Amino acid sequence: MHIQETETNGGVGPAAKQVAEHASSLARLELELAVLELKKKVAALGIGIGLGVGALLFALFALGFGFATVAAALATAMSTWLALLITTAILLGLAAVLAVVALVLIRKGAPPVPEQAIAEARRTTEALKSDAGS
Repeated sequence: MHIQETETNGGVGPAAKQVAEHASSLARLELELAVLELKKKVAALGIGIGLGVGALLFALFALGFGFATVAAALATAMSTWLALLITTAILLGLAAVLAVVALVLIRKGAPPVPEQAIAEARRTTEALKSDAGS
């Protein structure tokens, strides 16, 4: 009777094949998770770097306006250099805001390691090892 039960359940071969298919499916899903996680982090890094470049550009403009302010203060009346000084302050404020946002995004994306996928792979490996030991 024991032989008949084995034949009814499909035997060890089909069960092993099913386990292999499940393991393959799990590996594909974990790889897909890793790819999605890396894409998200790379996108955050790219945006952060772009904003950082923008901050540098505004800082360069602010430096130019700062020199123009000094030149205007020396050459003209108070109203001209005051207008240039206000423009400089606005550009420096923009540069500061962009720099802060860029740093937040760069820290969020770095290091570009798929942490969730690695943790899931470790849990799966531990589960498989504990099931194999039982």
